[in-house]
Amino acid sequence: MSAFPDAPFGPADRLDLDAVPLAVIRHKGIRIADLPAAFDASYSAIALTFAGDVLIPTGPALAIYHGDPMGVFDLEIGYPVQSPPEHPIPTASGSVIVASTLPEGPAVATTLLGSYEELGAAWAGLVERAAAEGLRPGGVWIEVYVSDPSTAPAELRTDLLMRTA
Repeated sequence: MSAFPDAPFGPADRLDLDAVPLAVIRHKGIRIADLPAAFDASYSAIALTFAGDVLIPTGPALAIYHGDPMGVFDLEIGYPVQSPPEHPIPTASGSVIVASTLPEGPAVATTLLGSYEELGAAWAGLVERAAAEGLRPGGVWIEVYVSDPSTAPAELRTDLLMRTA
């Protein structure tokens, strides 16, 4: 099963993630309160790079959380791309776009159909369903923003993928 399916995931679908090339902006040691500024600055900077035909996106926007998302964590914000950048790409905002890959390995996934305000509950539900199947979080949490953010909140689709240990 792909990390980027056309149809939504079920309540707790198991899959093996493949390494997919990404172009991302990294944020080290941030907290949930820092997310709005990180998302706004990162997606704006990457969009300008796409507009300049430097990078070619091949899928929806995503965010990869490394560590404890309820504490201090590292974050990669970006897109799957046809070819990752060979060298860091400086942006006008002072951030740098770098190559990365979607973390490989076993994962469990679900889909949230609704507002971003419901992400916390959706993640908690996925962790609970995974635990019922004997799966533990592996420290990598991926949100794939399938819908354009201008979509009505009730119609947004966000796929949640949790690496398992």
